[in-house]
Amino acid sequence: MKFDTTLVFKANLEAYMGGYRRALNEGGTSSSKTWSILQLLIRIAQTAPRPTLISIVSETMPHLKKGAMRDWKQLMGDGFNPKCWNATDSIYTYGKGVIEFFSADQPDKQRGPRRQILYINEPNNGVSYDAYDNLDTRTEVFTFLDWNPAGEFWAHEKGLITHKENKYIHSTYKDALNVIPPKYLETILAHKDRDPNWWHVYGEGLLGKIEGLVFPFFEQVDALPQGEAFYGLDFGYSNDPSVLVECVIAGDKLYCQELIYEAGLTNDAIAHRMDEVGVKRNHDEIFADAAEPKSIDEIHKFGFNIKPAPKGADSVKNGIQRILQYKQFWTKDSIKCIKEQRNFRYIKDKDDKLTEKTTHEWSHGMDARRYGVAGRAGRVKPEIVWI
Repeated sequence: MKFDTTLVFKANLEAYMGGYRRALNEGGTSSSKTWSILQLLIRIAQTAPRPTLISIVSETMPHLKKGAMRDWKQLMGDGFNPKCWNATDSIYTYGKGVIEFFSADQPDKQRGPRRQILYINEPNNGVSYDAYDNLDTRTEVFTFLDWNPAGEFWAHEKGLITHKENKYIHSTYKDALNVIPPKYLETILAHKDRDPNWWHVYGEGLLGKIEGLVFPFFEQVDALPQGEAFYGLDFGYSNDPSVLVECVIAGDKLYCQELIYEAGLTNDAIAHRMDEVGVKRNHDEIFADAAEPKSIDEIHKFGFNIKPAPKGADSVKNGIQRILQYKQFWTKDSIKCIKEQRNFRYIKDKDDKLTEKTTHEWSHGMDARRYGVAGRAGRVKPEIVWI
């Protein structure tokens, strides 16, 4: 099995072989942090001369399955042997090397058997310091961590980055130019002038500040509760994804689930995908971007109960205020919408003051949810009385 490696792979290999206890990877998007660490872990497992357990961890199993686990399977390619894969426990065996996948929200796993190597993917997203400490304490040889520097978290606050036992590795897309597809590189560079904060964090890989978040507070749940469901749809195509979210309101709580988050979908493809995810034709209410009447009409002709969300001079501001009236919840498998909410911010002006403009990059799932909630509010008496 041959890999195209980057400078980030080399830096992590040197840290692993160079007497360090941990490698802390902080950097921008597409710098190959996750990819490179997984490549190294596969090599370690394949060549292990003695029993070696490698644990790969992130905040939830859905996050893990749609992130590091999916990347690992892609790296394995034709080398993946189904006979070596225990799908029930998410464990793969390479001779004496074993890779297991589990989430940090499982307390029994945190205090489970010792391992030789630990990898925590995106520990800044919902992995507590106590969870990290429990896992790291039970790791005998080496710990890898990687994250985007959207804001400070316990790795900064606890001094892990500057600790002499740890190797800090900073990276950006420039460290992976040999593997980034040209069109994706164009997409990255297009953000440079459009969203300075995005470019600072995800382009240059520099530490951002958690300020100006539009929706700063939310929690994760396993599934939507029982209740009357309604849907919000944001249209995209070439550069932006089309996003469909299902929502349920229970008292002062708003629960949502990401059902579609995909670029390149035509309107007939969106209709087909809505069938696949269980939206009922001629029944379920779908509220979509009013600026797309042609798309709404085309999907309506497929038999879906789709209609435009309220639109007006203050519709965006009012829609945001409606969302903020509720305690917000996303299902754990709503990976991309969760990431959006953690990054959806008000943009600053030239004087470093927050404006009412929001970041486009992280707006698609947020807009879909807003359309749904605003549309429902237009036909239902408010469930919350604010004085």
